[in-house]
Amino acid sequence: MDKPSPYFTSLKCRECGRLYPKQAIHVCDFDFGPLEAAYDYDAIKAAISRDILRARRRRMWRYRELLPIDGEPTIGTQVGFTPLVKAGRLAAKLGVRSLYIKNDTVNYPTLSFKDRVVSVALNRAKELGFQTVACASTGNLANSVAANAASAGMKSYVLIPADLEQGKVLGSLVYGTNVIGIHGAYDQVNRLCSEIAGKYGWGFVNVNLRPYYAEGSKTMGFEICDQLDWRIPRHTVAPMASGSLLTKIHKAYNEFITVGLVDATPFSIHGAQATGCAPISHAMKRGTDIVKPVPKPDTIAKSLAIGTPADGYYAIHVMKESGGSAEDCTDEEIIEGIRLLAEYEGIFAETAGGVTVACAKKLIESGKIPRNEEVVLCITGHGLKTQEALAGKCGELRLIKPSLRDFEEQIYNKDAALAK
Repeated sequence: MDKPSPYFTSLKCRECGRLYPKQAIHVCDFDFGPLEAAYDYDAIKAAISRDILRARRRRMWRYRELLPIDGEPTIGTQVGFTPLVKAGRLAAKLGVRSLYIKNDTVNYPTLSFKDRVVSVALNRAKELGFQTVACASTGNLANSVAANAASAGMKSYVLIPADLEQGKVLGSLVYGTNVIGIHGAYDQVNRLCSEIAGKYGWGFVNVNLRPYYAEGSKTMGFEICDQLDWRIPRHTVAPMASGSLLTKIHKAYNEFITVGLVDATPFSIHGAQATGCAPISHAMKRGTDIVKPVPKPDTIAKSLAIGTPADGYYAIHVMKESGGSAEDCTDEEIIEGIRLLAEYEGIFAETAGGVTVACAKKLIESGKIPRNEEVVLCITGHGLKTQEALAGKCGELRLIKPSLRDFEEQIYNKDAALAK
């Protein structure tokens, strides 16, 4: 057993503030509020500085004092510090002064931001003595649990909706995990996982290990500030499924302020959803924090298709508190968003990335994000995972014979004529 961390002190109810031991529990006994990791920020402030962090490896674990494990990480040690891309061409297209892409399409090992949360969850699962780990997933989480568990020699089960994209199904099966398809929506999968966790005592990363898992999302926010030379961007746009990523980026910015790594400057965080499953966005637009569930999500953005978002209430309050907004977009707008990011910045994002770009475009056009201010878009997964969504929507293959004459007649001359 690792020596307890002097920085990560306990679990704490987000509603009543009661403290709990650092075990595999995720709800408060008194009010059923969600538990989250709590820290000794004075101790952290005394232990780290910009110079200390700069001297460490360019991975998410350089911020380990602000993550909920007791010992040194041994799983997912290569995760994080993905590029923050200055997106000048896309900025000009969207009509905004300054635009950055936080590009988790190249995260290690499974090309998704979920590698961040899983590496934290599995390190903590190992510390707590779990032999079997599992998850409920819309795809990316399943891939990451399968890959990281395989690297650690842990047995794993991933439970997914049966209609998931085949790229994501294969992306879990290849690691030798147990892939279980459920005939039902994600919320039904999640409920089943809660029952299995209770009966068999497995470590479900987004059930009984959720307080640890969720903290991994903060590292995206930490890296954004670090890569912007220790400052918080004026606007951040993040996709919303459960709403957890958005709330944890907010927590990351505030923690960096608390421990003195960045100055307290105004910032707004905006949420993006697909119209076919937009319970958080629709509640925000109605001016309420009551999130109405979506019983049957209908969108190509399957990774965001969570009809009963666990952190929806908190995401709404983060957006309101920070002066942010919520937006949603149609399937056609999602495809446009994917193509804009690919054609203007050379980044191929999955459907969730298309949601982020499309909603950012609408927020800029509506004036909710002023055109003369800086924006960071959080792109969370690679487009190779959701190729089906683009079939027949990205042009077509042009076939010619293997001769210069045919190339000139069929390609060069026709393209030259169109260019006139």
